[in-house]
Amino acid sequence: MSLAIQLPLRGDQTEFNLRVWERLLADPELAKITGRFETDRHGHILMSPPPGYHHGSRQFEIGYQLRTRLGGNVRTECPLSTSDGVKAVDVVWLSDLRESTAVVGEVLVESPEICVEVISPSNTRAEMEEKMALYFDAGAIEVWFCDENGGMRFVGKQGPLERSLLCPDFPALIES
Repeated sequence: MSLAIQLPLRGDQTEFNLRVWERLLADPELAKITGRFETDRHGHILMSPPPGYHHGSRQFEIGYQLRTRLGGNVRTECPLSTSDGVKAVDVVWLSDLRESTAVVGEVLVESPEICVEVISPSNTRAEMEEKMALYFDAGAIEVWFCDENGGMRFVGKQGPLERSLLCPDFPALIES
């Protein structure tokens, strides 16, 4: 049996997401908690433990490789407003032009051109497929995945890519 849900239109969800996120950032009790926060489309907090040592190392290296090859703007743990709440993207790259229109307060309201997820043992395939769909819906051009061994997988809106079209010389393996 399969279940399909109708998500709100991203534009309709954005104002709500921004209000919820601003409230979370201002909450002194939440500031005391270590971990990653995301929200769902209802404004509920989704928490996960902080990423592990190798996860952070891969985030850093991916960001470094992107900045070296493309310049532009690289961020980690970047909050992105989607039609299913605010999601924390592990690594993003966005051009100066995209940055000038995408940032509202502390949240991106339009996806960076490149969104990268570093896979953790707790991530499921379904979860990553959902995030990928949300990132494309929000305007991503490519979504990349770094597996637990450092192997990179690149996906464009039309499907899997042999290599990134935006950064064709990006390494296929990220050492941690």
